[in-house]
Amino acid sequence: MSRPANPVTVPLADYSPQHFLLAVVDGIATITLNRPERKNPLTFESYRELTDFFRACAFDDAVKSIVVTGAGGNFSSGGDVFEIIGPLVKMDTKGLTAFTRMTGDLVKAMRACPQPIMAAVEGICAGAGAIIAMASDMRLAASGAKVAFLFNKVGLAGCDMGACAILPRIIGQSRASELLYTGRFMTAEEGERWGFFSRIVTPEQVLPQAQLLAKQVAEGPNFANTMTKRMLAMEWAMSVEEAIEAEAVAQALCMTTADFERAFEAFANKVKPDFRGD
Repeated sequence: MSRPANPVTVPLADYSPQHFLLAVVDGIATITLNRPERKNPLTFESYRELTDFFRACAFDDAVKSIVVTGAGGNFSSGGDVFEIIGPLVKMDTKGLTAFTRMTGDLVKAMRACPQPIMAAVEGICAGAGAIIAMASDMRLAASGAKVAFLFNKVGLAGCDMGACAILPRIIGQSRASELLYTGRFMTAEEGERWGFFSRIVTPEQVLPQAQLLAKQVAEGPNFANTMTKRMLAMEWAMSVEEAIEAEAVAQALCMTTADFERAFEAFANKVKPDFRGD
């Protein structure tokens, strides 16, 4: 479980990851999980490199939004059976705990990443792949996409990488319980009906539509979008009264930005505001 040989120490537009593809265009970073011959499974190294990437996003103001997708018609089949599960059965408790904390760090990094994350889900989205989709801020599905939290299928609990905390908040306690206890696949139609997916599009359109959504976000007020993401996370643990007070402070901070003033001037002049994130 060594660190990747190429950590993120440069602007993301110039970064060349070893374990996924990355393209940064017009403020939108598109991550492509790229092992299509195996349905894009994750390895020890890709877990770490993805975590490092999302942590680095906090230091690159040029990136406004992020899209995660998979190559070859599938999102991700989860942890690689031979490269991850095989070694795990030989580890002691200390090693296993280090691994489970490492995988959880990826979700922590995604949730702490200030930029909104869009998942473009096609084909198989299972195990840790389903977790990556779950940890994203918005999810679009291609018709025929299937999502499964497969942990109990390999003798493990459904409480993996934050699933028991996050999934019920997206689709409800009973539906989340069904998926986590059975490990069955949720269809794209179920996912849309339950609120896991924002919408279903054709396989050819799922990535372009996710990138269009990312573009719409990127063109908005970046500081305010970051604040929205932060408050959506923080308010899980607040009372309504605490949330209202926290939002009052957050909104007051947004009112100090130049983007807020630009929006007023644009409205007064009946033109589209030019948000710059300051």
